[in-house]
Amino acid sequence: MEDSDIIELYWQRDETAITKTDQKYGRFCYGIAMNILSVHEDAEECVSDTYRCVWNAVPPERPRSLSAYLGRIIRNLSFNRWNKKHAQKRYGGMELLLSELEDCIPSPESVEQTVEARELSKLINKWLTSLPRVDRALFVRRYWNGDALADLAKEYGVKSSKLAQRMFRLRKRLKASLEQEGAI
Repeated sequence: MEDSDIIELYWQRDETAITKTDQKYGRFCYGIAMNILSVHEDAEECVSDTYRCVWNAVPPERPRSLSAYLGRIIRNLSFNRWNKKHAQKRYGGMELLLSELEDCIPSPESVEQTVEARELSKLINKWLTSLPRVDRALFVRRYWNGDALADLAKEYGVKSSKLAQRMFRLRKRLKASLEQEGAI
């Protein structure tokens, strides 16, 4: 079923919209949640919460890309849960990803205003669009979706150590780009 058809089901307040969304994007949403949370039950709960959020938001929202819309919601919900539980030291999955990026992205404490955060987002998006397609896909899948290096390496047919080096070089390039733009 096409995304536009699923969105139309939401607009008609047809509950099969949730079933169709789960059939098409359930694994995608669950994968993002698991990459962040590393706990099956919490990931499933975030997926359910995502469907609830979409049900409450559509209408009046009419997302252009259902997958991007779902990805943003599941990611935000998962990070919120991770932050809530992190104080209890239950999760370790996201710590590695965040530590890899901390050298090239300013900390939240240095970005005090929403406008500055938006500007940083624009700079990162500009940098991403300058990358070759494969590098952009790898970067987004690693640092947005939270995909494991081993999984990406297997999918792209390279050794994990080679991919880790490639990701390190990409992070260095991001840092250099942000420094050149005056963001850090």
